Amino acid sequence: MWHDLKKEIAVEREALDRLLSMHHELTVKCASIPPTHIEISALSAMLHSFYTGIENLFKRVAVNLDQGIPRGEMWHSRLLDAMALPTPNRPAVITDDLRDCLYNYLNFRHVFRHAYAFELRWSKMAPLVHDCEATFQRVMRELDNFAMAMDKKSNASG
Repeated sequence: MWHDLKKEIAVEREALDRLLSMHHELTVKCASIPPTHIEISALSAMLHSFYTGIENLFKRVAVNLDQGIPRGEMWHSRLLDAMALPTPNRPAVITDDLRDCLYNYLNFRHVFRHAYAFELRWSKMAPLVHDCEATFQRVMRELDNFAMAMDKKSNASG
């Protein structure tokens, strides 16, 4: 089970890396020059996809190691919270600090899904865009720590 999950996590990691690589030039440009409306649309789609990819990682953990994906209206928040908590089958996937950081991306994704693109404000998006690559690196480091702990657990149980 853990071996298959590791492969699934690797696929999601690669997709997230590709997403950020595709948008890297634009994110660098927008660090010094405010984006146009079309660039805001592109960056908002990137942020949406970024959190969706991270959530896909968490859903895979929940399906493979937990009792499945939480149900109900607030399942996205409950899934994120669950990843910062250990269970009998696994250690915490992420730290509380990273969970709090990722809530900003989750909240933006909610806005993105319920707003017209012309309603999005660069001033609200800019911190997320500028921190996206660093946040991705944090997620990857914490996933690596999680994987090492799971490898030890898997090896210890035979």
